[in-house]
Amino acid sequence: MLDVRRLRILHELKLRGTLAEVATAMSFSPSSVSQQLALLEKETGVELLRKVGRRVQLTPQAEILVEHTASMLQLLESAEATLAASLTAVTGTVRVAVFQSAALALMPDALSVMRSRYSEVRVEMVQREPETALYETWARDFDMVVAEEYPAHAAPRHPELDKRRLTSDAVRLAVPPLSRQVHHVASIEDAHDLPWVMEPAGAASRHWALQRCRQAGFEPDVRYETADLQAQIRLIESGNAVGLMPDLVWTGRATSCRLLELPGDARRKIFTSVRASGAQHPATLAFREVLEEVAP
Repeated sequence: MLDVRRLRILHELKLRGTLAEVATAMSFSPSSVSQQLALLEKETGVELLRKVGRRVQLTPQAEILVEHTASMLQLLESAEATLAASLTAVTGTVRVAVFQSAALALMPDALSVMRSRYSEVRVEMVQREPETALYETWARDFDMVVAEEYPAHAAPRHPELDKRRLTSDAVRLAVPPLSRQVHHVASIEDAHDLPWVMEPAGAASRHWALQRCRQAGFEPDVRYETADLQAQIRLIESGNAVGLMPDLVWTGRATSCRLLELPGDARRKIFTSVRASGAQHPATLAFREVLEEVAP
């Protein structure tokens, strides 16, 4: 009988790519990971890893084991969900990855409802960029992800992850209040010579913002980069920048920014994703339903 824990390590190596990343993900030392994989090779009697430069590569036989391990992990997670559903109380831990504006606007109310309604459920939240979070949820680092999708910019798709709409919001051009404006701005075209603030390169919101500026006929002067939307807002309110802001960031707060409509389709979709094998776990179901309750 093959050792399930060692098979899990091999599966993690397929996902993570390096022994060091596997060690970090599983809270092992790199030497312990190597030892466990060496023992798995002895158990199977076949070569599982080959050195390629400083990295290791899975052999065809290792790929076969990884494929079966993935099916086994799905089955185990499904069994855990079915077992939890057989109990009368809703208990367990839900690990959720959330992007910043959803963390600010949705999570406080959702957590309050969960605390009063499902006191035996523990919700753990980590802020992540949606592209990263979707992959990490697929890789079992999280049980659920709250992600976003911009018009004509589909979010990454991963096998096993479902996708359920949560809400949507408009994205508008945020400009300084009139008292702090050097140039009057009435549309995105008027902002062509102004300094912009955007999220760092690689973020879906950054790519979408650049495309909107280019469609308006100019290349924006991205003078400030930060993933912190609260910092972006302060730069805009103080008259130092303009930027594109989703409506969700204004939940529960006032602003002196002027918010201008963008032409065309300027609404992003916000959705949740969970692995199909764990979707029916009562704690996951409960938190997803609460999010859908508070989102409108």
